[in-house]
Amino acid sequence: MTTTASRPGDGKARAAISARTLRTDRWWLAPLVTFIGLTSWVTYATVRVFMHDFFWVGEYHYLTPFYSPCMTDRCGDAAMFGTPLPNFFLLPEAAFTLPLLLIFRLTCYYYRKAYYRAFWLSPPACAVPDGHKTYSGETRFPLIFQNAHRYAFYAAGIISVINTWDAVVAQTTGLGLGNVILWVNVILLWAYTLSCHCCRHITGGRLKHFSKHPVRYRFWTLVSKLNARHMQLAWITLGTLALTDFYIMGLAADWYSDLRFIS
Repeated sequence: MTTTASRPGDGKARAAISARTLRTDRWWLAPLVTFIGLTSWVTYATVRVFMHDFFWVGEYHYLTPFYSPCMTDRCGDAAMFGTPLPNFFLLPEAAFTLPLLLIFRLTCYYYRKAYYRAFWLSPPACAVPDGHKTYSGETRFPLIFQNAHRYAFYAAGIISVINTWDAVVAQTTGLGLGNVILWVNVILLWAYTLSCHCCRHITGGRLKHFSKHPVRYRFWTLVSKLNARHMQLAWITLGTLALTDFYIMGLAADWYSDLRFIS
């Protein structure tokens, strides 16, 4: 027999369920994979950013995106925008852009869902209780700063332009596997940036008549298609960033040689 309890005021009986959730599938798998994936990437990126080495291949002008733009005296020929930053060990070479990139990723609508579920358990999955007793949304410190995402979007666009410039500079030395990796990374970074919900709103979110704005409508349609792949692009670009950095690090450390197609 099912034990029931009454909810005050409704006059109806409800099942008294003691189980934390009635889901019988492996609902915990997705947040676990997300936790492992994001933790692994952050660990790798942190080590590389503070390694202060193996970020530049002068022969082919390859610069890893983790150090772009390189702006300390440690950069050598990689300092294409000057060296205004001091050589302080805890200060990354790309200290001007890395915080902006981090803010853009942390405030991204998809990443919010990812780390809210995987790290804060808020909630860990649909139909699973929240891991916290209270919830105030994104109206209080520090989550109120999630609203800065619309501004971080513009900063991410500037960073994508810088990464594109790095790929163009590297292209002047010929064509190698490193160039292909750099361009693939740049193209996917642009796709991820333009697939942002903010970009979709900017292009056509406030238009009342698409017929009166055909150019913006076509761009909005393109952004909408990218927006449908925002989650996939978020993960893919994490992979291409790490791959690009690792490949350039290996070249700089003389682990292997670059495969050249056109010298």
